Amino acid sequence: MSGPGLLIGLDVGTSGARAVAVDLLGNVVASASAPYPLSVPRPGWTEQDPQQWWSASQDVLKRVVLQLSDPPLALGLTGQMHGSVFLDGSDHVIRPALLWSDQRTESQCRTITEKVGAARLIEITGNPAITGFQAPKVLWLGEHEPGSYARVRHLLLPKDYIRLRLTGEFATDASDASGTLLLDLNRRQWSDEILAALEIPRAWLPEVFEGPDLSGRITPAAASATGLPTGLAVAAGAGDNAAAAVGNGIVREGLVSSSIGTSGVVFADSATPRIEPRGRLHAFCHATPGRYHLMGVTLSAGGSLRWWREAMDGQDYEVLSSLAARAPAGCEGLVFLPYLTGERTPHLDPRARGAFVGLNLRHTQAHLTRAVMEGVVYSLKDSLDLMEEIGVPVTEIRATGGGSHSLLWRQMQADVFGRPVHRVDNEEGPAFGAALLAGVAGGAYADVPEACSVIRLHRGVEAPDAERHRVYQGYHAAYVEAYKTLAPLMHTLADLSAS
Repeated sequence: MSGPGLLIGLDVGTSGARAVAVDLLGNVVASASAPYPLSVPRPGWTEQDPQQWWSASQDVLKRVVLQLSDPPLALGLTGQMHGSVFLDGSDHVIRPALLWSDQRTESQCRTITEKVGAARLIEITGNPAITGFQAPKVLWLGEHEPGSYARVRHLLLPKDYIRLRLTGEFATDASDASGTLLLDLNRRQWSDEILAALEIPRAWLPEVFEGPDLSGRITPAAASATGLPTGLAVAAGAGDNAAAAVGNGIVREGLVSSSIGTSGVVFADSATPRIEPRGRLHAFCHATPGRYHLMGVTLSAGGSLRWWREAMDGQDYEVLSSLAARAPAGCEGLVFLPYLTGERTPHLDPRARGAFVGLNLRHTQAHLTRAVMEGVVYSLKDSLDLMEEIGVPVTEIRATGGGSHSLLWRQMQADVFGRPVHRVDNEEGPAFGAALLAGVAGGAYADVPEACSVIRLHRGVEAPDAERHRVYQGYHAAYVEAYKTLAPLMHTLADLSAS
């Protein structure tokens, strides 16, 4: 670590853009956020206008720069993974971006599996074909919007579109590229075999860097638009989950993060590309050069509580948490399945649907609210259990995401997992991790582990309660059985709603 300086991280998230400025000791000295809308043109479809990402990014960068007394050393980028930004030969956006939560590509996933082979696909990429990834979105465009497909000359992930606007460079990083289904996991470069099988031109794809690599510099036009200095170094960065993991210090084996944001993520560092045989866990490159990570994802974690909040006429989250605390662990026989937008881990089922199971006349709003929160934690336990099944060491769990602000949700995690749950002092998530990666690109830190040495753990730790853990073991088993029993009906209802 060398000299005074400031680092900026920019997160192009699902609900908005956020920028933070961090000093070299890990203190957040400035921040700004700007929201943008989510479009749902049909059930199961989610889209956004990349121009709105750019407008929000300009806004938050300007506001952060205005708060700084000294110019920054470097900028790091992160953002929502998997989204598809289609550009023409003039670098103009062809159509709204298809997002990570978009479920329209089930048939394209089957096509990819048939063309590459199920086992070979997992062998190369570490993952099966699922609807959230970028590759099936490309095939969907070719099948359903051939006119737009004919115009495509470049294919970018969300944060990498913002990089293009900032630097003029077509670039990505290995962690984010892992979520396209087009990357060779071991080589950490695009897979010629898969590109050939899917007839996707390699020329469409950006250059792949490691997370802390220099990927470009701020152009004069971008400097004018954002207030950043011309020539400022821009790190390759990372997908939001890998960046959040860097921000939480999950850069060595044994450390696991449990995140409750819009989606829920259990994330573990790995020295090698461990692959769950059925592809129920994502095996991706990490933002740390040469390292990997495993990730279990539930699509509607905080999203489930947001849905319930809206159903409860917009009650404040603190009010909901107080309400949930009135109900006992297990909600007196009530279980919630949080599959409001399908599910990834462990079911890989885009037609899974949410459900309350076990309702009786004793149940109140308190029970239903707590059941929603417990259901989200049960879904995270599914991922943690899979990791341990394939030999991933778990020595410490760190809570992160918006859900980590809730003492009740942190305690639920400790009680359901049967392990202490820690958290870090900073609560900035992906943007903070992106700033640390920028510090390596800008020469402030020698490598990612040194950058992460500035992270401080919160003194408070939620320890599991033995009796609640015993109760939750039974309810989690019932939760697992509920999906198995209801899945055929879920699929029938999903098909009826789409017809």
